[in-house]
Amino acid sequence: MTVIRTVTAGLALLLAAACTAPSPPRSQAVTAAGTVCASPQGPPGPEKPTTIDVIEQAYFCILTHYYAATTLDARSLLTAGFVALTQELNRSGRDVPDATMPALSGDRKTDWTAFEAVYRKTTDQVPDLRDKLAVATLEALVGALGDNHARWAHGAARHPDHYDGDGYGLGLHASVNGPQVDGNPGAAVPPLFVTTVQGGAAQAAGVRPGDVIESINGSAPFIDGRATSAIAALYPDYPEARPVRLRLLRESTGRRWTVTLEPGLYQRDLATLQVVRSKLLDDGVAYVRLSGFAPDSAKRALNAIARMRQGRTLTGVVLDLRGNGGGIPAEAVRLVSAFVHGKVTGYQCAVDGTCEAFRTDDTVELVGLPLAVLIDRSCASACEHVSSAVKDLRIGQLVGTRTAGVISGPAQSYLLADNTTLSFPAKHHLGPDREVVDRIGVPPDHHVIPSPRDAAAGRDPVLAKALTLLHE
Repeated sequence: MTVIRTVTAGLALLLAAACTAPSPPRSQAVTAAGTVCASPQGPPGPEKPTTIDVIEQAYFCILTHYYAATTLDARSLLTAGFVALTQELNRSGRDVPDATMPALSGDRKTDWTAFEAVYRKTTDQVPDLRDKLAVATLEALVGALGDNHARWAHGAARHPDHYDGDGYGLGLHASVNGPQVDGNPGAAVPPLFVTTVQGGAAQAAGVRPGDVIESINGSAPFIDGRATSAIAALYPDYPEARPVRLRLLRESTGRRWTVTLEPGLYQRDLATLQVVRSKLLDDGVAYVRLSGFAPDSAKRALNAIARMRQGRTLTGVVLDLRGNGGGIPAEAVRLVSAFVHGKVTGYQCAVDGTCEAFRTDDTVELVGLPLAVLIDRSCASACEHVSSAVKDLRIGQLVGTRTAGVISGPAQSYLLADNTTLSFPAKHHLGPDREVVDRIGVPPDHHVIPSPRDAAAGRDPVLAKALTLLHE
């Protein structure tokens, strides 16, 4: 299961490769471009201009493969696309008199024909804006699905790992980060504060963990307790980002000041690049942190526990999944399988209610130790698969805050004619008890909220509570 933006766009690509789509049926609609959407066969070629034929290909790809395609009102997609088209014309100061939304009947093919005719007539009058208008239209069409696992990867987003290990951005993470920004901002709660400083502009400006972010580019991050779109500026996209102005409060001293941070590349330390990190805590507790579910991450986590077990008696295991944005579903299942056998860890379901079960891999050796799992609002997708399984199957205790609620379903990738990729779920996810987790999240068994003062002092109250539970 993938997520957008954070946690790592690299994991999203790993998942796209792991969750490839089946070959399209012969009956699938062929677009005017003469192609159908199909699974990528290796890396895509050089990106080509996005055209109306590519938009058509994406439209019919969604209506053929998206899990809710049979119940989807395609007019909502075309309307969103046309709204974006006209907004882009307005922003460019080049509005066109003929850019009027055509009447739509509800027949998918007829409506497309009407949409395409007006689109072509409009863009022919502003040929220099054709590329920009096509991108805006297709982005809006995909966004109209309202699905946190639907994504059109184009431009720099096609290659999120091109930094060769360097980080890009402001050099900080905040208490609202990762998948929440794009997938479920409504789950965010104030205050917004810096949790880690990794380098870059934030480090150079003297920003510290625990600093409260009172405004972003002059806008409040929360209004009446609800997150605003201003928070997205903390996680800029490469390479089109602009400087970000932050108003900060350091509670320990009462100091308030403004700093402007320029996004850029920065060298991350080795620890932040490691998907699996582990250490032995006091009283024989094995601590393992997984930042994502990459290939073999479950195996590496279990090997780390086995190594810490050599020559000593362990008393418990802490799995730290905070900030884990997901990844490959099979890795999530394998990790759960080390703590229980013979169970269903979740379901993939079609819109008609038919479901396929994720079952534990009972060839995985059981750990056989008390388990505590640390979660937060940035635990998303495959991370929530694990969290819901731990909770429903009662194989451990969840400590922290409710997860992100960004687990629509495993995304499948399709190659478009411009060598960009479109991804979305063919089925949606349910927890082991057939509960909906998407947009809701998994509640912890023990609710512990870190504060700015905790971050500033280097305290980890979530881990402290987990250790207390394991020692009871």
